[in-house]
Amino acid sequence: MFYREAGQFKTNYAADMAVFPILQDKIGIALILTLALVVIPLAGNAFFLSVVMIPFLIFALASIGLNLLTGYTGLLSLGTAGFMGLGAFACYKLTTIFPGVNIIVWILTSGLFAAAVGVFFGLPSLRIKGFYLAVATLAAQFFLQWCFIRIPWLYNYNVSGAIEVPTRTLFGIAVTGPNASPEMRYYVVLGVVILLTWVASNLVHGRIGRSWMAVRDMDIAAELMGIKLLPTKLLAFAVSSFYCGVAGALMVFLWYGGAEPEVFSINQSFLILFMVIIGGLGSLTGSFFGAALIYILPIVLRGAPSLVGLDIGAATVEHLTFMIVGALIIFFLIVEPHGLARLWQTGKQKLRVWPFPY
Repeated sequence: MFYREAGQFKTNYAADMAVFPILQDKIGIALILTLALVVIPLAGNAFFLSVVMIPFLIFALASIGLNLLTGYTGLLSLGTAGFMGLGAFACYKLTTIFPGVNIIVWILTSGLFAAAVGVFFGLPSLRIKGFYLAVATLAAQFFLQWCFIRIPWLYNYNVSGAIEVPTRTLFGIAVTGPNASPEMRYYVVLGVVILLTWVASNLVHGRIGRSWMAVRDMDIAAELMGIKLLPTKLLAFAVSSFYCGVAGALMVFLWYGGAEPEVFSINQSFLILFMVIIGGLGSLTGSFFGAALIYILPIVLRGAPSLVGLDIGAATVEHLTFMIVGALIIFFLIVEPHGLARLWQTGKQKLRVWPFPY
């Protein structure tokens, strides 16, 4: 009874085409933002912010980037981690060469370098697609990972071959480095994620998003309708790589505090791909759902035995976590192949017509 659109009249086209046309949706978004901006920083401790919320937001941002390419444009990519690493190394080089510039500027700028390389590796998408395009992006993953290891200039000839994040401040408050507080790092990550999610929402609901979805559904028909395939696909690669590059910079500078090239391995690419598939292809909300299921749920499962007084070894808990998460993934794929976002949409639709079954 609380989720109804009866009596909510639209008087112009802008209101009818709004992303959240129902008042309850706008209230829900306001409550989520209040929870993220006020409640979580005040109620959560340093461990919760550093280990749960910051990586969850970073993985959600990377999932949005991959979803724009795979879910909305229909172009499968296995090079997500490579573009994340490119953004991290670009941000590291920029902040060491120009230490006086605000680190947030370099975090966002690093995505442009990832976007440029993403466009280069997206050139074959005009001729190949499906499995063959996935192999091409897999080659990008291995090539970029090789560069991170074999080009010492990228990590300033550090003996360890790793990125060591320097301390950078914002209005006199440390944002990166060992002196940065979890609350400050959380607010920076949250601000970037909110901004880029809003940009992605406007993209997919506008002309560009409709072009991407037309290419996804049938590229030949889209071309006959006047959509230029090469610019449309390259734009999808550029935007997707930009988001992944920013997520990689956030991961190293505001979560890890330093990283080796192995962090951006093919396993990371598969992990983010699973988040997109489980959360829901072609859904920004699904990117958050997928990141929550794949990343936060294992943390909850590891802490559950101690909460109920069970004394289980760490190795046993780890194996049980893999088994339970794997079983849940299979369950969701069988029950709803379109992901958790589709279950969410179905639940909202049933609330709109309850108690009627149609």
